[in-house]
Amino acid sequence: MRKLALTILAFMAGSSAFAASSLDLEKRLREQYPATRITSVRESPAKGIYEVVMGRNVAYTDEAGRYMVFGHLYDMKEQKDLTAAVLDELNKVDVAALPLANAIQTVRGKGERKLFVFSDPDCPYCKRLEPELAKLDNVTIYTFLYPLDGLHPDARRKAQAIWCAKDRAKAWEAFMAAGKLPEGATCDNPVERNVHLGGSLGINGTPTLIFGDGAMAPGLLPAAEIERRLAAGQTAGGAVQRVKAGRGE
Repeated sequence: MRKLALTILAFMAGSSAFAASSLDLEKRLREQYPATRITSVRESPAKGIYEVVMGRNVAYTDEAGRYMVFGHLYDMKEQKDLTAAVLDELNKVDVAALPLANAIQTVRGKGERKLFVFSDPDCPYCKRLEPELAKLDNVTIYTFLYPLDGLHPDARRKAQAIWCAKDRAKAWEAFMAAGKLPEGATCDNPVERNVHLGGSLGINGTPTLIFGDGAMAPGLLPAAEIERRLAAGQTAGGAVQRVKAGRGE
């Protein structure tokens, strides 16, 4: 019993030392790099290496904070990317704050699940994504027109024309499937607002998908993977609602 108590005390002392070390390192880094927004500092699974979160970015440093490594930390034994999980959490989007009035809405089936897509009309991967989205059921898709001016100089004009069509969803589908662009329609449109929104979310490529749990996935995904993530997001959302209900919120 006495041996167990001593073991627990030793563990607690080690934990306190670790906490103090992390706090000291965080303070030191803030002093050394006052222009950098350091969100958190904690010990990584690799001894002597600390994880430093800076806004949406992750780096690794030594105990003195002198050397910085930017990149991914891998657990080779478990074949696991440890940094990816951190970045996924940092880049989660508050979907309740997305301005849905600025998106084209497409309902498939009951439309109970939500999927948010930032898409460029001249992006070839966005065109390849559309048939995959067509395979989904019981989902409402919100498409934010997001032209990448540097890559596709004419995409903004096309995005504005699609938005100003009488039936935006049909106009989007027709253009992405056959390149048929509605003519003559002009109106107030949210394209510029979408560009600012995407920039604020750190979206720098299309297509980018955001799931109901806020998880962001850049690039083309097959329907099976989108379905898997929709199901996972729905489960996570249900768990959150159950916790809130239990708290009386």
